[in-house]
Order: sequence, then structure tokens, then C-alpha cells
Amino acid sequence: MIKAITESTEYLQNKGFDAPEVGIILGTGLGQLIGEIEILAEASYNHIPNFPTATVEFHKGKLIYGILEGKKVVVMQGRFHVYEGYSLQDVTFPVRIMEKLGITTLLVSNAAGAINLDFKKGEIMLIDDHINLQGSSPLAFKGVSELGERFVDMSAPYDSELNSKFESIAKANNIQLHKGVYASVVGPQLETRAEYRMLKTIGADAVGMSTVPEIIVANHLKLKTAAVSVLTDECNPDDLKPVDISEIIAMAAKAEPNMITLFKEIIKTL
Repeated sequence: MIKAITESTEYLQNKGFDAPEVGIILGTGLGQLIGEIEILAEASYNHIPNFPTATVEFHKGKLIYGILEGKKVVVMQGRFHVYEGYSLQDVTFPVRIMEKLGITTLLVSNAAGAINLDFKKGEIMLIDDHINLQGSSPLAFKGVSELGERFVDMSAPYDSELNSKFESIAKANNIQLHKGVYASVVGPQLETRAEYRMLKTIGADAVGMSTVPEIIVANHLKLKTAAVSVLTDECNPDDLKPVDISEIIAMAAKAEPNMITLFKEIIKTL
């Protein structure tokens, strides 16, 4: 993996990706932040050596480098998922590349379903902790200790200082920002009523199919990390309606301006 990381990093450096400070991963339906960036360089995933390729039709496939609020950023426009057939090492490979390029902070977004019924679709949840239900770990491979400590402490995977800043920014901008626990499942199928009840019982406030592997690797690399979920549907097992993916995308787009405000304002503080 070290050889693959080196090849990918050198390719991007040659394309003009020069010492970004902040990495950003954009989730489902959350691509409009790109319009706020002064783009200096970009690379399609299928051109970057050793990179996976996004196979989900509503996920773009570009790594973008530029200036946002005076900071050099590198942005994943589209991410990878276990449900696309990738390994957890594939899914998190871009995080390792962004760290090698120079980032010290990683900001992550996703679209998620609200398990906590006090949270409503169209609102945003700041992730305070998570539950990994993806069945394995992105650190479970031979040679991981060559890239960092094998037994990574996860007592506080989300940076408390960044989370406090997010909460202050939300308050100042009149944005409803919940705080809670995100459960990450494999997917791609949505959950059953019984699964939603189980998730609530074990302490989840929201559920999705991403983010946790990336956060684990970010902690492995000692990056300061924060993540927000745009809540796109309400997962009430006693009143469960069939889910329309186009409605989820539309709800993410509705909440996106608030997410963009949060990300832009927090980058100003870094």
C-alpha cells in the first residue's frame, strides 16, 4: 500500500495539488460546495493511479484542489462505499492520499436517515460519536502498523474543539444543529422496521452507509476530524413509508445551503 500511496500522491502533486491544509469529503447530494471554491487543479478518480472509481450515478468522481475561505483545500466530490463492492481499504485510500498531500484537518459530510424521531428531515446532525456496523475495520490488514499505530484509540474520534466551533457557528447563523451518534451499515438496501428498532435500542440517532471507515483512518493518521449528517428521511418503524432515493437527494439539496455555511465558516477559523 505504501507504494500505491506514493504513486497516487506524486501524480496529484504533479497535477498541482500543493500542500492542502484541509480535506473535505462530500456526501450524497452535497456537491454544491464546489461552486464556492477557487479551483486550481482537479483530477478524475479514474485518472489517478490506484484510485477506486465511483460507481453510484449520483456520486461525482473528482478530486478537486483550490482555495476556500483563504485556505488550501482538497475535496472529494463523490466517495466510495463498501456496497459498491470495494474493500474498506479501497474506501479509505483517498483519506491516506489527502494526508500524504499535507492535510491536518478532515471535514466529512453525509446524507443519513434520522433514527431519533426528535430530529426531522432537512435538518443537520453534528456527529459526536459513531457505531461501526460494517462488519470489519479499514485497519484490519497486514502491514497497517507501517502506516500508523495498529491499535488506534477511539475514545474521542471526533475533535471536540471542531465540534464546539460547529455548534457556535450554527447558533450564530440560526441553523438547527442536532448532535448525536451515527451508525454506519453496509447497505445498499435500506433498513427494515426491526433494524430501525435495533439501531434506536443500541443508541444510534442517525444511520448511513459511509463516513465511519474514513473517520477511523483519519484517527489512524492523527488528523483533526469532524463530520455532519444531513438528515434526508425519518426512520419511524411504526410508520415506515417506502423510500424514494430521488426524494432523499432532493432533501439533501434542500439542507445543503446550511451545510455549506457551516463548512465555510469553520474553515475560516482553522
